[in-house]
Amino acid sequence: MSFVHCPAHQAKPAASDICLVIQGDRLLAVANTAANVQLPVYGDREAWREISSIPLHVGLLGARPLWLYTIESADALAPVGWEWHETRALLSAFTPAQMHAVSCARELNVWQSRNRFCGCCGTPTIDMPEERAKKCPACSSLYFPNISPAVIVAVTRGDQILLGHNRNFRPGMFSLLAGFIDPGETAEQAVTREVREEVGIEIGGLHYITSQPWPFPNSLMLGFRAHHVSGEVVVDGKEIEQAGWFTRETLPEIPRVGTVARLIIDGWLRE
Repeated sequence: MSFVHCPAHQAKPAASDICLVIQGDRLLAVANTAANVQLPVYGDREAWREISSIPLHVGLLGARPLWLYTIESADALAPVGWEWHETRALLSAFTPAQMHAVSCARELNVWQSRNRFCGCCGTPTIDMPEERAKKCPACSSLYFPNISPAVIVAVTRGDQILLGHNRNFRPGMFSLLAGFIDPGETAEQAVTREVREEVGIEIGGLHYITSQPWPFPNSLMLGFRAHHVSGEVVVDGKEIEQAGWFTRETLPEIPRVGTVARLIIDGWLRE
């Protein structure tokens, strides 16, 4: 199964079409097992039509049309037989295609909510019929879906890896250092700057590993590896509260399976 982002502006939902019903960071689904997420189909809509919005065609999931429904109310109850799940909690259970589809739908949801009005003149925007874009009918400004590129890096020193505890993490959880790319920066420059700012060390041997869409709300994580060159770890005290070098035998709690951080850490663990 694969996912293809291909908007069909004139399409209408059919009974077997798959639906992503999103409310904030929650997704309507049935998690049958740790590795199986069931999504509703349009034919089930009688069970949840009272909490649904106007559908947005997202693309094709396994050759079946996929639709996004956005729920505004935070108090909306899940219909009988379904449950609201925190999207992050399903990361390890999604198939790659489901993860791709959910990421796309969540980012489109954010794009729609943030571009209902023209940022230049304030006029309500309209959907373009031939492409995924919104247009201002007054001044012709165009608004396309946008992403916020970010970097994440595994820094090693011998048989140790550098992990930090961000102030937004739950207690005891450590991860790789990460941050957003500033205007005018390359991804490589952003990695070097973030490491220097957050823990005060210099790195070398920087090379790209992989990427992952991170729809919380609209990031693209670019994953790297690097090695320690000089300096002692001194946390900035703003974003990073704790940081240190860990061996494979002394790892703290690390990010869950399904995150790019865990993918990179697991790659290091297998070496």
